[in-house]
Amino acid sequence: MNAATNVTDAALLGFMQETVPFSERPFADLGKLCGLTERATLARVQSLKEDKVIRQISAIFDTRSLGYASSLVAARIAPELLDKAVVVINSHPGVSHNYLRNHTFNLWYTIAVPPTSRLGLEGTVDRLHRLSGAESTRLLPTLRLFKIGVHFDIDGSSQPDAQAAPAYTEANRLDAGPLTAREIEFVRVMQRDLALVPEPFVAVAEELGMSFADAAAMHQQFLTSGRMRRFAAVLHHRKAGFGANAMGVWAGPADDPQALQRLGETMAGFRAVSHCYQRPSYPEWPYNLFTMVHGRNEEECEQTLTAIAAATGIKDHHALYSTKEFKKVRVRYFTDDEARWESEMA
Repeated sequence: MNAATNVTDAALLGFMQETVPFSERPFADLGKLCGLTERATLARVQSLKEDKVIRQISAIFDTRSLGYASSLVAARIAPELLDKAVVVINSHPGVSHNYLRNHTFNLWYTIAVPPTSRLGLEGTVDRLHRLSGAESTRLLPTLRLFKIGVHFDIDGSSQPDAQAAPAYTEANRLDAGPLTAREIEFVRVMQRDLALVPEPFVAVAEELGMSFADAAAMHQQFLTSGRMRRFAAVLHHRKAGFGANAMGVWAGPADDPQALQRLGETMAGFRAVSHCYQRPSYPEWPYNLFTMVHGRNEEECEQTLTAIAAATGIKDHHALYSTKEFKKVRVRYFTDDEARWESEMA
């Protein structure tokens, strides 16, 4: 690709990470923002998917707002049992991410279970703990969400200490009540990868048996309620030029909730931070604030973490780097896979 192509693709990816508009001709609308025709926009997006820069274009739902229970999980597993443990843990359909990290708690995964689960979150993780042969497993659910939303600085204009207001926080989660059957079907359809055709959302509305106006209204209602964080492109971070990611873990004050909240909000203000949470601590794990940082290399990650340490004054912190990726997929909501797993494993 030539320089002009790269600049145009960077602009297009910048917009698509924020949102793909729910309109009758979304790629025409995106093209107007970048000075492209609809046909050229579709061709570029197709190329970016074939080059594995774009992973998927779909709705990004808030797991908890859909009624699911979820958590980050840290497990300590003996090296000789690691391969078996990975197979067991990855077999659960609600496990979306699973990484080997440089710590005695060496296996880190995220899991979500539906409201219909007979085992529930704790029962499911306990079952995985026993089946995997883990020496220790720690449940690290979100106690407070300060920020979630990956947005890669494709054009490279940001500094490690650059600030940006979080697009999605705890305040975006509204109590919308249980989903209706029609809303569940909306989730099932919208979580699929968007078809690269001129009128993909027109086809979505037809599949749902709704008018386009009604489908657009439901889309907006999901955004307003916080059930959907956004409808956007998700990138392969390494292919997009971000070869390193660090999970910064921080020992904030356990006895001062207000101070802890202020620290979390400060961390979330850093543009390079894609996720920021308060999580529980344990006697052998004093870290209660978590930040995910992405960079083109480890040096960039360390620069951001150093800036966060200077801004917060927290001295007890570590950077956990992923050394191997065992699983990275999007959670599939309201499928039969979870019940099938429980029937087999319970």
